[in-house]
Amino acid sequence: MVNDRVFGRRRIKEGVWLMSLELKGVSKVVNGQTHIFETDLVLEKGTMNVLLGPTLSGKTSLMRLMAGLDKPTTGKVFWEGNDVTDVKVQDRHVAMVYQQFINYPSMTVYDNIASPLKLLGKTKDEIDQAVRKSAELMQLSPMLDRKPLELSGGQQQRCALARALVKDAGLVLLDEPLANLDYKLREELRIEIPKIFEESGAIFVYATTEPEEALLLGGNTATLWEGRITQFGQTPVVYRQPVDATTARVFSDPPMNFLPVSKVGNRIMFGDGQSAPAAGAMQDLPDGRYQAGFRPNHVEILSHGDHSMEFHTKLMVTELTGSETFVHLDHHGEAWVGLIHGIHDLELGAPLKVYLDPSHVYIFSEDGDLVTPAAYALAA
Repeated sequence: MVNDRVFGRRRIKEGVWLMSLELKGVSKVVNGQTHIFETDLVLEKGTMNVLLGPTLSGKTSLMRLMAGLDKPTTGKVFWEGNDVTDVKVQDRHVAMVYQQFINYPSMTVYDNIASPLKLLGKTKDEIDQAVRKSAELMQLSPMLDRKPLELSGGQQQRCALARALVKDAGLVLLDEPLANLDYKLREELRIEIPKIFEESGAIFVYATTEPEEALLLGGNTATLWEGRITQFGQTPVVYRQPVDATTARVFSDPPMNFLPVSKVGNRIMFGDGQSAPAAGAMQDLPDGRYQAGFRPNHVEILSHGDHSMEFHTKLMVTELTGSETFVHLDHHGEAWVGLIHGIHDLELGAPLKVYLDPSHVYIFSEDGDLVTPAAYALAA
């Protein structure tokens, strides 16, 4: 018999209120293919935890292991110190919302939202109050009497989100839940969702492919690449001080650009005959070969003084976003991307000089490990 207290939002252990989810050596192998490599991870009560990675990096697989939808091939899952590896998902206090929304088509929006509360045995007044509060937040109040199939795709996803909100679960898993919403509502919910779950005290796990979304949500971020968590920590720290080139690529949109460099004496030598003083932590680097990394938004097409380094590239493609221009560049066979403020009329296939401030450059080893963060990141 499952002890309900184990799966509630809070539990007293040795006189202390606590709630945590812990993965110990958890992996998942399907038909000989590893979806999740051995993983250790601890998520604490009242925290927002973003799983950031490209499609097929393992985000959904990891969430399914957390929820109990899948059993790990190796390792254990602990909830508040209790081993729940073999506990069925229906016996856990978990709420999960997918990018592909799931609603009960024969029930009204009101009854869809109310369904988890009815299963919990809440009173009619408690259900009504919670449903209307959640519906108002999701802008569904005028639609409570409608059926899901009478709603737009975005409205159906809001219904699924509202149902997760009212459940008051200890663990809330959202798998790219805003992907089908219109831009304005998506931006509003990115701000509101963290506040909602912080107040609830739940552990919140949010999967996304978008670095910008991770930064807006804040909290903690785990970067995933090919079934591995490459780094986990406070979101600004992971963004500013990635432990390796893989994490830097994942936490940059478009991905970080790279360039082979070498340390010679008190200078860092770049391509095109450019060099910069080996300032700060770079002064202590042994002479040798490294990789320089810089984000697309730090590429400029206008020089900002003698400190800027000039690179000769060829413009391959431009993309206009309305207020910014993406430039896809060829630098001696290396593909770079720059994000330039404003709209620029540039000639495709023509040479293009671009500029880079050395303070925006990360230095990695040839194997990809971070050697020193960019100076601007350390100062932030």
